[in-house]
Amino acid sequence: MKDKTRNSARPTKTKKQKTDFAVIRKLLSFSSPYVGLIVIALLCSVVQIAATLLAPVVIGKTIDFIIGEGNVDFGVIGKNSLVLLLLIIAAIVFQYLSSLCINRASFRMVFDLRERAFKKLNNVPLSFIDGNSHGDLISRVSSDVDQISDGLVQGFSQLFSGVITVVGTLAFLLSYNWIIALVVVFLTPLSLFVAYFIAKGCHDMFAKQAEKSGELSGLVTEMLSGQRIVKLFGYEKRAEKRFGSINVELKKWGQNAAFYSALTNPCTRFVNSVVYVAVCVLGAFLVISGTGIPGIGVFTVGALSCCLSYANQYTKPFNEITGVVTELQTATAAANRVFELLETPDQPSDAELPALPVPAGNIDIENVYFSYVKTRPLITDFNLSVKSGQRIAIVGPTGCGKTTLINLLMRFYDTDSGTIRTDGYDVTQVTRKSLRSAYGMVLQDSWLKKATVRENISYGNPNATEEEIIAAAKAASIHNFIMRMKDGYDTVLDENGGNVSIGQKQLLCIARVLLTHPPMLILDEATSSIDTRTEVKIQRAFELLMRGKTSFIVAHRLSTIKSADVILVMKDGNVIEKGNHDELIAKGGFYANLYDSQFEH
Repeated sequence: MKDKTRNSARPTKTKKQKTDFAVIRKLLSFSSPYVGLIVIALLCSVVQIAATLLAPVVIGKTIDFIIGEGNVDFGVIGKNSLVLLLLIIAAIVFQYLSSLCINRASFRMVFDLRERAFKKLNNVPLSFIDGNSHGDLISRVSSDVDQISDGLVQGFSQLFSGVITVVGTLAFLLSYNWIIALVVVFLTPLSLFVAYFIAKGCHDMFAKQAEKSGELSGLVTEMLSGQRIVKLFGYEKRAEKRFGSINVELKKWGQNAAFYSALTNPCTRFVNSVVYVAVCVLGAFLVISGTGIPGIGVFTVGALSCCLSYANQYTKPFNEITGVVTELQTATAAANRVFELLETPDQPSDAELPALPVPAGNIDIENVYFSYVKTRPLITDFNLSVKSGQRIAIVGPTGCGKTTLINLLMRFYDTDSGTIRTDGYDVTQVTRKSLRSAYGMVLQDSWLKKATVRENISYGNPNATEEEIIAAAKAASIHNFIMRMKDGYDTVLDENGGNVSIGQKQLLCIARVLLTHPPMLILDEATSSIDTRTEVKIQRAFELLMRGKTSFIVAHRLSTIKSADVILVMKDGNVIEKGNHDELIAKGGFYANLYDSQFEH
């Protein structure tokens, strides 16, 4: 049993390693256009490190020409000072060039990744967008891409510099004094162990802090979004008590986490200081002894000064390695999430298909089956024939398939089987763009972009004239409201219309559709957020708009569909009744009961 468990664990580890390597390979493919910049950055880093490591050599030799009676040589001191100045300038210049190149490569790669990710969101099927958290998708395009830049590109540069510094410093130390080099090598890793154990100890505290911070944020959001209800039921004191309780817990875990985290730097610096003192004491002993050591020779004060500088430089990268490795791991995880998005199959291309001619509006739906989850059928053997100019109302209980039918007509989703034809054209054999441009659509959930009122109304018809925009706004009964706004049609709306009411947002969306003059219409609960008086005005506008056009109307308010040519009553994905209002009332079936229930007194 023991062997079996061990063997079963091995593939998981190998799979993880392969995944990490695969992610890095993919990132390399994105960085390939900028490999020249990265190579230049690494070469500049090598030169900068070399200049930095040579500086202690010059300083040490200069010191040897200062100490001792009659040993001061101002010519050599001046010459070495000039060399030291040139080394410092070289280190500064090449460090700047290295940072410049790595940053340019990093931000250009991030630009490409983010552009590809956003383009992918426009190309994936709508089912992918609906099936994933929108916040998660936004995070992949924004913060995850930034983490790739910070961790993998810049973190790799830091790691490379650190390794070169450690190797170079060790080489110089060995050339000066192999005994001191061994002392430094054996003592320095202690700082890594100290940092590791402290980080491990405070990990749970940071996790608790994050958990309590999330609770506090959730409570504040909850209280702010429901402030009217909070005040209505006098919940203020209880809310303050809940906030205080969570805040105390957050303070406790935050203080503990900050305290233990703050120990890392002093502890590692203490170990580094121990290394420095050990080198100082041992070096001083060797200088005082004045005897030659095999492989070293006489150890001078200048050589000791040089070794002390190298001991300092050797320990610095070790302090950064833990953070860099963590950044690399975080960036790899972020890259994996971004590549999951980029590798999502695109919506099948229809570029080779012909465009749908401007349709008359004849729709035929034959034997259509559809389900969002394959094991749970939603629409089964659906058949419908709609003649040009007819108004088709679709009613039924929540979840019966009304909006799903609209999604199929627009090809936001494709049928599992069966055929949908527009004027005899199979909708799967024409371009999606031409099909969707044949419809004007007003949804229950209104959407506006952060732009002026004018730009929002003309979203579907950017070439519309000012007169046409105003006419559409008047038809939608929104013109007077717009003119009362601060800048009229130039008023900038907040994201998703945050500075107008829900009903006003819907009126603006209706004006947007009125401006496009589509041959067919889809109204999905288009007047659900509008008061009754305004609804009467909108119904008149819709009467003009729908005249001679095939229209699909999804509605819960049955009073708005009495004039429809055909009313489809849906239940569990099937049409259970069909006819006009009078016919269905006379039938006394499901529709009649539904209608009567809305007008009971």
